[in-house]
Amino acid sequence: MFEKIWSRHVVAEGPGGHVLLYIDRHLLHEGSTSAFARLAKHGRRVRRPDLTFATADHYVLTSPGSVAIDAEIRAMVESLGQHTREQGIVYFGVGDPRRGIVHTIGPEEGLALPGITLVCGDSHTATHGAFGALAFGIGSTEVEHVMATQTLWQKKPRVMRVTVEGRLGAGVTAKDVILAIIAEISAGGGVGHAIEYAGSTMRAMSMDERMTVCNMSIEAGARAGMVAPDETTFAYLEGRPFAPRGDAWGAALASWRALPSDPGAPFDREVELAASAIAPTVTWGTSPQDALPITGRVPDPAVAGDAARRESMERALAYMGLNAGTPLTEIKVDRVFIGSCTNSRLEDLRAAARVVKGHRAVVPAWIVPGSGLVKRAAEAEGLDRVFVEAGFEWREAGCSMCVGMNGETAREGERVASTSNRNFEGRQGKGARTHLMSPAMAAAAAVTGRLTDVRTLAT
Repeated sequence: MFEKIWSRHVVAEGPGGHVLLYIDRHLLHEGSTSAFARLAKHGRRVRRPDLTFATADHYVLTSPGSVAIDAEIRAMVESLGQHTREQGIVYFGVGDPRRGIVHTIGPEEGLALPGITLVCGDSHTATHGAFGALAFGIGSTEVEHVMATQTLWQKKPRVMRVTVEGRLGAGVTAKDVILAIIAEISAGGGVGHAIEYAGSTMRAMSMDERMTVCNMSIEAGARAGMVAPDETTFAYLEGRPFAPRGDAWGAALASWRALPSDPGAPFDREVELAASAIAPTVTWGTSPQDALPITGRVPDPAVAGDAARRESMERALAYMGLNAGTPLTEIKVDRVFIGSCTNSRLEDLRAAARVVKGHRAVVPAWIVPGSGLVKRAAEAEGLDRVFVEAGFEWREAGCSMCVGMNGETAREGERVASTSNRNFEGRQGKGARTHLMSPAMAAAAAVTGRLTDVRTLAT
């Protein structure tokens, strides 16, 4: 599948194995304003504004009625609005009911389609690969290059297939699957590769679940993550605002059905996991690969296979304030964050609400929908009332505490049960300690005040 998409988008071949790829979709957020400024400085315009789409998500506050924490950030958001107006680019800005996290609104609007190339100045662009697209994050100068040329120089990665077979057990979710995969292959296991996720477990997943898996491909070091398009994909896309319509829909379907990898297609690396072996999973350290079943204990660095790994584990435990041998279920948390481009879609909020209903949060807990459309859909189902009645804070759409660029952070030393994608030192605030997990597991932590096996919690 990767080879099919890649070969169709090669415009020219260059030195050192690099090729010039044509880009079908370019998504922007307010961090793209510097690229706009450089473009304007050189008197250039966006080559294909009709293939470029923007939103404000990283810096916009999610507290109701707020936009930015200071004048500089407010100016950045306003600048994005100005540049997109001048260039004729569709902008889901502040006040637009569709505004939200770029990797949530892209699929919602039908911008992520099978067989296309899609880029954005954000590492978690891999999310869109759930639709059978080749989607990856790019840097600021590359953003400018795509703006000006609708192309990008890239070196072809190798391809890895990760196959997960079987039915997931009770309480086990897509977030647990991707954490288990990263724990298996390591945070560097996907370096230099695009990953195709396959197997009966992946085929049984909804699009929301597939997006969660592909989203964290970057946490395994991969360039991109992909799932072959199928009837689940097509049903999700049909009728979306920017998806093909009429006769174009039939033609698109015919093309999309030819995208999956052919039987016997070779891969540079193969990894296999059994769904039955995956349990609700949480991270204990400062890398997404530091993940274990909730039934486990904090590992002992002394058993590490090499000195470098032992040293990294010791540093992680020191930062996290944990002792080897401690049962994970005895680790208390100070706050809970349910949101981010990994887990802020409607199915995620439903899963959390099922756990929360009938309980009460015992620590501060935020629910941050991934977009305005997700927020309104959740409110139409009454999910907001479930959360508010349980003592959770129901907020506006945005990246929020996942990235912490907007002042929405945890305090130093606070331990956070989070549905986001990264648990690096300082990711959610200076000195903040992050444990990654699924929405259901985060909800369980909120109502118990500790890391909790959601399977043991009456719902």
